[in-house]
Amino acid sequence: MNTSIRRTLKTAAAASLTAGLLAAGAAAASAHVTVDPSATAEGGFTKLTFSVPNESGTAKTNRLEVKLPTDTPLTSVSVKPMDGWKAQVVTTTLPRPVEIAGATVTKAPTSVIWTADAAHQIGQNEFQTFTLSVGRLPAAGTTMMLPAAQGYTDGTTVNWADAAEGGHDHASATSSASPSAASSAASAPAEAEEHHPAPSFVVTAAESAEGSASATPDAAPAGSASEGTDSNDGQVVGWIGLVAGLLGLAAGATALARTRAVKK
Repeated sequence: MNTSIRRTLKTAAAASLTAGLLAAGAAAASAHVTVDPSATAEGGFTKLTFSVPNESGTAKTNRLEVKLPTDTPLTSVSVKPMDGWKAQVVTTTLPRPVEIAGATVTKAPTSVIWTADAAHQIGQNEFQTFTLSVGRLPAAGTTMMLPAAQGYTDGTTVNWADAAEGGHDHASATSSASPSAASSAASAPAEAEEHHPAPSFVVTAAESAEGSASATPDAAPAGSASEGTDSNDGQVVGWIGLVAGLLGLAAGATALARTRAVKK
């Protein structure tokens, strides 16, 4: 019996260890450079927060460059300051002029470069966030691809520039890898870890001011109805308590009267 229990415990321990290793591997594989927009409405401004994990076991991340679109340029780009990191917004001439709000734009910010000092580099099991304020966003349905180049202290660079695959956050439904890349991924699943999707998100339709205004009054009656229901419930409970109290008082008086009658 004891031997059977020991075998069961060993098997359970081995299974737990295997599950832990698999979970750790999955976490490492999913640690990509991503972007989280605070807003995605057409024609608006947004804060783009890039999450950058260090994936090297021996080197630190000391540089990040984010490429901005040139076919739908962002004419306003500002950087949130970070301790120990120097940021540079690079403005260049666009490949071709672009019409934005009736104006012809020939130059725009095309990349942002962050460089760390020795004391603020991203080490093992660490990550850092980088924030931009940009605008105005292009037409709804546009996929904003923001390729990133992550530099390490050993001289290597990881380019997060691949087209998004299904299942990645903020990926457009119309974005897909090239046929050759898809074929390679299907024939060699082990190479999936080499996929480096570019941070991206999809611009959504602008919210209607009338829709927002009309939605606000509709919420008031719901609150009033709720308050009325709560008030009615409270009154019912109060009446029930009063009746119960009177019944208890009557029962007590009856018992007292019986007790006195017996004593006599």
